[in-house]
Amino acid sequence: MKFKEKLVHGNLIRRYKRFLADIKLDNGEIVVAHCTNSGSMKSCIVEGAEVFLTPVNDPKRKTRFTWEMIKINESWVGIKTHNPNTLVYEEIKAGNLPGLEGYDFVQREVKFGESRFDVYAENSREKCFVEVKNVTYKNGNFALFPDAVTSRGLKHLLTLKKVKEEGLRAVMVYVIQRTDVTEFAPAKQIDPKYAQALKEVFNVGVEIIPLQVLVTPEEIKIHKIIPFQLSI
Repeated sequence: MKFKEKLVHGNLIRRYKRFLADIKLDNGEIVVAHCTNSGSMKSCIVEGAEVFLTPVNDPKRKTRFTWEMIKINESWVGIKTHNPNTLVYEEIKAGNLPGLEGYDFVQREVKFGESRFDVYAENSREKCFVEVKNVTYKNGNFALFPDAVTSRGLKHLLTLKKVKEEGLRAVMVYVIQRTDVTEFAPAKQIDPKYAQALKEVFNVGVEIIPLQVLVTPEEIKIHKIIPFQLSI
């Protein structure tokens, strides 16, 4: 997934009210950027750290920039929650996402039951529903999800279980927007209900793909699939 516009460089002053961040641009100007990440953003907020923003030319928007990434541990961490959805859709459609290749029809935002899933794909052999989650929380060598209690995420897991029960393929893709981790796990200490549900739906056949991506100011691209643990 390539960025359509050249990103603007600056440094983080602070993040506040969940959806706002004050950024000092290289020219000294202080601007307010929109933060799409509604979670706690544990382990990816460092005041003074380098950031990149997307300029927005929309007169209806109160903020002129959207926050895309922050530099942590000498590498970029993508914090925009919409990017993983776009990346997964594009890569499944192109047949490049490991484990999700070979689909003839790929569509975004398809409803099943009471949930709307990020991607639906099918071919002559199977029909597949895919839910995508953005992962930025790091603890040691682990990438963890979620970084705050998520009732919506729990609902998605339970609906994926129903997808599987109806004989369809059900997949959770966790897009890990940082490369300073080596394994994925549910954040049991933050949301034990989600962690337990993930283990239960995995045991009945819902697939888990922890997709680590490389984030740069030019693009976000697949790095590799990393292992996961459900019992830590």
